[in-house]
Amino acid sequence: MAGGGGTPGTMRAVQYGGYGGGAAGLQFVEIPVPSLKKDSVLIKVEAASINQADWRIQKGMMRPFLPKFPCIPVTDVSGEIAEVGSAVREFKVGDKVVAKLDFWRAGGLAEYVAASESITVARADGISAADAAGLPTAGLTALQALRAIGTKFDGSASGADVLITAATSGVGTFAVQLAKLGNHRVTATCGARNLDLIGDLGADEVLDYQTPEGATLASSSGKKYDYIVNITDNGKWSAFKPRLSDRGRVVDVAPNLGNFAASVRTLFSWRKKLSLVIMTLGKKDMTFLVELMRDGKLKTVVDSRHPFEKAADAWAKSMSGHAAGKVIVEM
Repeated sequence: MAGGGGTPGTMRAVQYGGYGGGAAGLQFVEIPVPSLKKDSVLIKVEAASINQADWRIQKGMMRPFLPKFPCIPVTDVSGEIAEVGSAVREFKVGDKVVAKLDFWRAGGLAEYVAASESITVARADGISAADAAGLPTAGLTALQALRAIGTKFDGSASGADVLITAATSGVGTFAVQLAKLGNHRVTATCGARNLDLIGDLGADEVLDYQTPEGATLASSSGKKYDYIVNITDNGKWSAFKPRLSDRGRVVDVAPNLGNFAASVRTLFSWRKKLSLVIMTLGKKDMTFLVELMRDGKLKTVVDSRHPFEKAADAWAKSMSGHAAGKVIVEM
């Protein structure tokens, strides 16, 4: 179906052809516009956001299973529907949407991408392509981590004492906002230059992780945490455990080997325990996040915007580990 209805036959895309190489390994290519399955839509991409997983896969994190070379990376995109498959009922040409592409195929750093209707959500009026593109992976991870600790987002719960690590990450910026929507009392960790940013997102207390207090996760009030949402892959169970209340729990979205072992050891514990949360795509969850954004209750913190021609700069910025919020590529 590609090539019909005013859609060009070819498009520009960014890809890499082997493991490693970082930003220098990315290449611009001219390739055919993807063909559509009957249950898919063709999205003219307006913006895409880069996640850690994108460049970690390039580094070989999923070797030898992912990726298939050549690889067009990036899963999180927003844009306008250019064509629809014959079985698509929810969308029509011209609709604005946001999608989290299939992890195994990706394809987001391109002018067009084919996405299943089942992983595509309408983008509400007033939400920019950049803000929507920043939402899928980071927003869903944060939402599911907060849901794992029983968070209610309707204002009905009294909340708990919650610590969020790496609060300036994409996941962290959403987690702080979602935790406050759940009436939690939020302590967050980040670098000194971003203390005000995280405070403005709603955190009640912000710890500089480079100070002795921040490094040991110690609240100035001496309180213990009912829950710790760990987003940094440097977090250790041995550091979390002393800071937990008697039945406190760690929810880890970035588990390292030690924390994976701790999750097994504490699996049946009635007291302090560590659990892993692996993000799954839920269309209902994505729709919920878009609605929160539409209503002004949730925002994407954008670190930087890069034109498509400078996609390598965006890749390098994400890899640097110094981004506060989401790194966006705009077409």
